[in-house]
Amino acid sequence: MKYLWIHRERPRPGSRRWWVVWAKRALMLRRLVRLALIQARLRAKGVKIGELSVLYRFRIQGSPARISIGSHSFVSEDVTMAAHDRITIGSRVVINDGVNILTASHALGDPHWRMYSREVRIDDYAWIATNATILPGVHIGTGAVVGAGAVVRSDVAPYAVVVGNPAAPVATTRVRTLAYDPALFSAPFEAWVGANNQTKLEGEYGK
Repeated sequence: MKYLWIHRERPRPGSRRWWVVWAKRALMLRRLVRLALIQARLRAKGVKIGELSVLYRFRIQGSPARISIGSHSFVSEDVTMAAHDRITIGSRVVINDGVNILTASHALGDPHWRMYSREVRIDDYAWIATNATILPGVHIGTGAVVGAGAVVRSDVAPYAVVVGNPAAPVATTRVRTLAYDPALFSAPFEAWVGANNQTKLEGEYGK
């Protein structure tokens, strides 16, 4: 939370904006403390977390120590990470509600139905939309978008947009000059940095 204090919005004391800002901070305090506690518990379990990532309560199967999340990323509630192998999530990644990230399955061609595991990698600025499923061994490239409800069985190229089951690319691709910070869209964090400061901070730290 040191980042929020250093980069906080500083309206003139006693001004209308000053009262609005501090009222919002007071209103968001409980949620901010909750986010801090969630991060502390995840780190205590062995999850590696970068600076200023917004992590809501999500389910972990397997070893938490196999999960790594970069800086300024956002992981919503009702997400499942099955960490039977490594899950490596980059910076400024958004993972929405109901996403499943799987790293293990059973070999259909094996008469003994043995389990296998493969690392999942999600690179910077990727966006995994609501209820998508990422299967073992998949690599989601920088800036790629996985549509809501998609089931991803193979790698997704950088800046590609994939939808459906199985996920397939669409003609549209994402802009390649990404400089936003999903962490600052979170209300408890925005209450400190201020909506007007977001563009400035994103420009400084998005390079």
